[in-house]
Amino acid sequence: MNQAPEPQHYPDDEIDLRELFATLWRGKWIIIAFTIIFAAAGVAYALYKPDIYQASALLAPAQNEGGSRIGGQLSGLASLAGVNLGGGDANKTVIAKETLQSRAFLTDFVHRHNLAVPLMATKAWSMNAGEWIFDEDIYDASAQQWLNDENGQSQKPTDWDLVKQFRNQLSVSENKDNGMLTVSFKSLSPVAAKNWVEKLVHDINEHMRAQDVQEAEASIAYLEDKLRQTNIAGMQQVFYQLIEQETRTVMLANAQREYVFKTVDPAVVPQEKSEPKRALIAIVATMLGGMLGVFAVFVMAFVRSGKEEASK
Repeated sequence: MNQAPEPQHYPDDEIDLRELFATLWRGKWIIIAFTIIFAAAGVAYALYKPDIYQASALLAPAQNEGGSRIGGQLSGLASLAGVNLGGGDANKTVIAKETLQSRAFLTDFVHRHNLAVPLMATKAWSMNAGEWIFDEDIYDASAQQWLNDENGQSQKPTDWDLVKQFRNQLSVSENKDNGMLTVSFKSLSPVAAKNWVEKLVHDINEHMRAQDVQEAEASIAYLEDKLRQTNIAGMQQVFYQLIEQETRTVMLANAQREYVFKTVDPAVVPQEKSEPKRALIAIVATMLGGMLGVFAVFVMAFVRSGKEEASK
């Protein structure tokens, strides 16, 4: 009778769990040492990082009655006359959002409010004194002067540096469902975070207001010039209506306090830090140390077994 062939075993391709746990047990002190070192380093790093505070403001697109200035046949006649009457509130909101994050607007914002020093030359915020603690290696607060580096170059930041740092701390997010906009800013100072968010909202409204008023006034001047050049009663009537509409736009823009964005939930001084997550940093560092310790034990065991086979 034919006997069933016995199954063949390939011990070299199998993983012996008992040997695996024995290897880990032999290297337990290495794993413990890695874990302790990384845990201590993680705790030290978490304690070294300063507290960061975040202030936020919730904004809604303002309902601008003068946003959609004119329509229908009159809008077509305005185009023929060479006057651009704009694209309404939706486009204005999108433009305002992108302008808020643009390099030109942020550069002007930083210089207008003298934010270069608190943005680039501070290392902490004194809660008791309520003032900045300056980095004495970068800025001389008593002389109000930027210091030179080791190469003798001034450490005064350029506009590029200022905008880059400001963008790292600024966050603008939009809720696609309702169109609400959240403007957030992170800073070492909770007071500065709140104040700078308020200034951003105020300045973007004023910037868009001034821009629309300037465009409307330019259109009025252009239409008045065209009105003086024509004797056709029908065209004169069109120009009068266009001038009336542009004048209404200027009046509404100057009358509205919140021109593009209306504040739904204003920024407040944060009472709790947003960063760093010290407990999370310590836990991640401890886990990383443990995994590196296990990896080191396996590498040492592999090298040891290779040497033993070579000696045999």
